[in-house]
Amino acid sequence: MPAADRRVRPGSDGEHELQERVGTTARADKFYDEQVLDRLNTRMRDFVARQEMCFLATSDRHGECDSTFRSGPPGFLRVLDDRTLVYPEYRGNGVLASLGNIEENPHVGVLMVDFLKDRIGLHVNGRARIVSDEEMRRAQPELPVDSVPGRRAQLWVEITVEEAYIHCAKHIPHLQKASAEQGQGQAWSAGGFRRKGGDFFGAAAEAPDRPPYRPRRRKRYVPLWAQAGEPVRAAVWQRSVERLLAVVARRNSDAEEGEQSFRGWFC
Repeated sequence: MPAADRRVRPGSDGEHELQERVGTTARADKFYDEQVLDRLNTRMRDFVARQEMCFLATSDRHGECDSTFRSGPPGFLRVLDDRTLVYPEYRGNGVLASLGNIEENPHVGVLMVDFLKDRIGLHVNGRARIVSDEEMRRAQPELPVDSVPGRRAQLWVEITVEEAYIHCAKHIPHLQKASAEQGQGQAWSAGGFRRKGGDFFGAAAEAPDRPPYRPRRRKRYVPLWAQAGEPVRAAVWQRSVERLLAVVARRNSDAEEGEQSFRGWFC
């Protein structure tokens, strides 16, 4: 594609290079144009408000990844505005893996899937920051306090939305929600381990007999495009600069719109 015709596209340099190699660039552009937003539209905000769970992807500064599960009553994921999403962090195992990653690398991915009714998913990618419960409630005094002690927020994660797009229904199973009575009557195994706690995978039972965990040495990752020839590296670098300039231009435009709106109050 000539440089003059190249436009700024969502997504990573890696996905763009792979699209060109396997011949899906046109199909990807159609998806980008029709489905990828830089904010949450009305239907997305309504969808978020109904969700009781989500999957959260984070990575540390080395790129080492972690994927986890978050849940709560409907509305535990709260949309503050079309570019801001927050959720509470409850008391857990004390490891704080996701929050630790966010401290090093603010980029996060959130996947919400409705298995029960709509059988559809929503991806939200953006930049996160950790906020204390006190600070969040000062800024958002309407936030409710959950009556269940285990669901009282210790911290909040605030996500600035950079990408929001659909996850289609293909291969999403249609599930049925169990009643509270059914859930209480289920156990992990014949040994009676409850749904919370226990040692379902037997890791704790094996701990005395296994050697201590030794993390592998982390190697600096060099992407394939960086190992390619100079023309490929230059093209990827140019696309990265174009995307960055587009983001800056968009944010400047938003700031100008906000300033004009503010001035309108005094005209």
